[in-house]
Amino acid sequence: MNVTTNKIIVSGFEVQVVRKAIKNLHLSVHPPEGKVRISVPAHVSDDQVRLTIVSRLPWIRKRQAAFIAQPRQSVREMVSGESHYLFGKRYRLEVVERRGKHGVVVKNTTTLLLVVNPGTTTTNRLLVLNDWYRAQLKECIPALLDHWQKKIGVETTAWGVKRMKTRWGSCNTGKKRILINLELAKKPPVCLEYIVVHELVHLLERNHNDRFRGFLDGFLPTWQLSRDVLKREPLSHDDWVD
Repeated sequence: MNVTTNKIIVSGFEVQVVRKAIKNLHLSVHPPEGKVRISVPAHVSDDQVRLTIVSRLPWIRKRQAAFIAQPRQSVREMVSGESHYLFGKRYRLEVVERRGKHGVVVKNTTTLLLVVNPGTTTTNRLLVLNDWYRAQLKECIPALLDHWQKKIGVETTAWGVKRMKTRWGSCNTGKKRILINLELAKKPPVCLEYIVVHELVHLLERNHNDRFRGFLDGFLPTWQLSRDVLKREPLSHDDWVD
């Protein structure tokens, strides 16, 4: 697919314009800063884009205000006493420095025990924790895929877990591959299920249109509740996702 991008300024907002082979316009606002992005058919001019943006300014401002007001975790220092989350449950971090293999263990249902070598930097401690989060997702996702692929009637060729700043998941409809955001390991299980279903439905309908939402309503009637839970969850200090 031939895709081109450019940026324009509309009423003080910087807008990323993505032109590609689609039939309808899709406007989105992305956390944490409320960046505005619009995907349009290749033939749509910048002037037409400006008219669309101007007509949606109240909605854009409302979305940006919601992101600014959303709770956000403090910068992670990776020291004992910090709060970290696993599938929506809050845990207290306990760091143990000792020689040996790095790792994370859930201790007595309230504590995440992070074991690292003495002198391990904050960055590397975070890498250890993120590797563990990735492993937790990779344990959960196969069962979800097995259930929902059968129910929806689609099948992926591959899937993976990746840190993404602007979306909770993605689907390459041509190659039938989906990616799940690493941050979902921290959110309630209903959020992970919703994103898995959301991305699988893209194999039936590429765009976020009425047909797409109709599929979601049919397969997962509670999807809007799950989406709302996801929106209420604390953001990471440096990134988010849709």
